[in-house]
Amino acid sequence: MDLLNTLVEKGLRRESPTREEALAVLATSDDELLDVVAAAGKVRRQWFGRRVKLNYLVNLKSGLCPEDCSYCSQRLGSTAEILKYTWLKPEDAAKVAAAGVAGGAKRVCLVASGRGPTDRDVERVSGTIAAIKEQNEGVEVCACLGLLSDGQAARLKDAGADAYNHNLNTSEATYGEITTTHTYADRVSTVQQAQAAGMSACSGLIAGMGESDEDLVDVVLSLRELDADSVPVNFLIPFEGTPLAKEWNLTPQRALRILAMVRFVCPDVEVRLAGGREVHLRTLQPLALHLANSIFLGDYLTSEGQAGKDDLAMISDAGFEVEATGTTTLPAHRADALAGACRSQAAEATGHCGGHGDRGCAPCGQAAPEPVATGAVPEARDAEPSRTDLVAVRRRGAGTDLPPNA
Repeated sequence: MDLLNTLVEKGLRRESPTREEALAVLATSDDELLDVVAAAGKVRRQWFGRRVKLNYLVNLKSGLCPEDCSYCSQRLGSTAEILKYTWLKPEDAAKVAAAGVAGGAKRVCLVASGRGPTDRDVERVSGTIAAIKEQNEGVEVCACLGLLSDGQAARLKDAGADAYNHNLNTSEATYGEITTTHTYADRVSTVQQAQAAGMSACSGLIAGMGESDEDLVDVVLSLRELDADSVPVNFLIPFEGTPLAKEWNLTPQRALRILAMVRFVCPDVEVRLAGGREVHLRTLQPLALHLANSIFLGDYLTSEGQAGKDDLAMISDAGFEVEATGTTTLPAHRADALAGACRSQAAEATGHCGGHGDRGCAPCGQAAPEPVATGAVPEARDAEPSRTDLVAVRRRGAGTDLPPNA
């Protein structure tokens, strides 16, 4: 296909496809799917070889969030029977993280439910970062604590956070349809604050919420414009007890086309296969490794994932290799740009260059604040029956006495 040849050539030159070209990828037929995967795979291998970076989630504080994000099992009003607990102690979080690192994870992602952290929360997380890094030399730490206030990004960076995650999730035009308690602009601002503090920006999307092809392309083009280093591609996990429980809009083929489109738009960026891959890609997960160069190992925040040993076997059987801790994930031009930004930020703040290694509720013990509603909370939509056979609530790891899945 001329389209695919054009997209490969652009990807090898780090050029973005046009909006029309990106839309055309999503419009390809199932008969063309393997050609699309092969083309995007050429771009993936150009910048990342056959390496697969492993990431491990630690849910520091689960449930009882005052935000009304329709997709989230931790949202205000959710009746999903998930684990609910307040802040893990640094030593407990470090123990859970160690299991992921032992399984091959290069990055630990520290997540806490809620609108955003208080200054006391930032102190807690800083202690957790220190505990993890003390026990695991060379491991990267990414924080995901919600919307940041002035100065918090710099404090997290100083504490050793290498990256900050805050997803855009969907297009600006439709953001108000999934969340009313904060805005798309709030999310963009937090990503920019993380970048300004010298942290690597991790920001992605959720597919399968009833959005259009145009919405998917627009959010990915926005992520390119934000210059996120890592783009997690989540596929909606339709939890019982949430407004989107009946949104079963994805097929494995559709999910692969979405991943290919993201790779073409963000050719030299870490594209991460994130939540919902087991639910929607199912037996086609190995094909996704030709598009994404990064995955989560084991379980997610509130749902169970594929067994860690099966993740590792899948990577090996598909002819890929786990990225080693000492390997730089990003291509040299992006890694150098990130390091330069960190040095500039450190010099501005301290007068000398500092060193650099490579989701969001109320404070512990306090009641969650009442949200300020700006619109009607979306109601559950009529669609396919729920698939409780594909969505398993996490009952092990952080917040439990059972060992984590890693």
